[in-house]
Amino acid sequence: MYNQNDLEKWMNNIKVTNLVNADVEVVNNTPLVMMGKGRQGAVFQLTNDICVKVFGNTEDCDREYYALSLGQHTSLLPILYGKGPLYIVMEIIRGVDLREYLQSQPLTQALSARLIVMLITFKKIGYERIDHHKRQIYLQPDGGLKVIDVARTIWRDRVYPYPRKLLTSLGEENKAIFMTHVQEMAPELYAEWLHYIRMEEISRQITALLLPEEPDKNSIKNLSNSLLTTADEKNYVNLLQGLVHKVFKEEWIKTMLARGADPETVMAKIDEHWDKLEQDFEERHPEGERHSLDDREHDKGKYSDGEKSRRSKGAKGGKRYSGDRYDDRDRHHNRDRHHDKDRKRAKNKNKKRGH
Repeated sequence: MYNQNDLEKWMNNIKVTNLVNADVEVVNNTPLVMMGKGRQGAVFQLTNDICVKVFGNTEDCDREYYALSLGQHTSLLPILYGKGPLYIVMEIIRGVDLREYLQSQPLTQALSARLIVMLITFKKIGYERIDHHKRQIYLQPDGGLKVIDVARTIWRDRVYPYPRKLLTSLGEENKAIFMTHVQEMAPELYAEWLHYIRMEEISRQITALLLPEEPDKNSIKNLSNSLLTTADEKNYVNLLQGLVHKVFKEEWIKTMLARGADPETVMAKIDEHWDKLEQDFEERHPEGERHSLDDREHDKGKYSDGEKSRRSKGAKGGKRYSGDRYDDRDRHHNRDRHHDKDRKRAKNKNKKRGH
């Protein structure tokens, strides 16, 4: 084993700095031999079987330690021995990485099967990205696989839904061989991967067309006028009424669901309630009456500008309101119409009686 006191002293004398799109920069003022480095950190040998990976920032260190800890129950990941703010002590993974192996050896169906099992294990561990580059996959003397650098398999907002990095790193020839093996052993998986590959190709073609295109801003500005809705007052009122209805319905549903009500029942009651409001309004204000009110309001000089600004569109058909009450002129107009109807009904009734 290693000496913890010596380790702490050495960690204070190793400086790892992250660079943009490049491997880390390392300053090593210790007797430790660097075994390799990458984008997140550098690895130093502590003993024959144990190494320490030093990171440039705590986020990468915490991420990789967590990812490694998730898979400690499998044989796929190195064994963990300790952790500090910027370092992780773990098992040294030996063997031949897949990149070197494929330079001289064929990709057999047995090896492809092990790669599929590796992806399945990633999924079982809970990794969001089940992908991995071939240089981070090591073949063991017994034919098994081990992987390193798993920090990027977790806490990812967006991932490829197929093992894109693995397939790309294999090269065109071995990628075709691997996909053939997948098709033979897991045809449904092959079909799904092929679907995503095709969707990616189409996405790239679309992007290649859209990126260099410069939109005609003046043309868009002029054409967009057809989408404006507030200039036509009558149309605006209908749209505004629909908006209020929609918001009312959504908020009522939220409230009732929070109380444990059945969503279908709630929606049915809302529609029933709103339909009743509209029906009551239409019964009180027939279509012809509403049109006559609209015509009167649009007569030039009928209302002063101050009166118009105080009036706002209300319910269906463009009824005018003044606060919570109808305009007095509208009420008188409605009353006269009702009186005329009453007199007409009485006259017809008298005729039937022979008067």
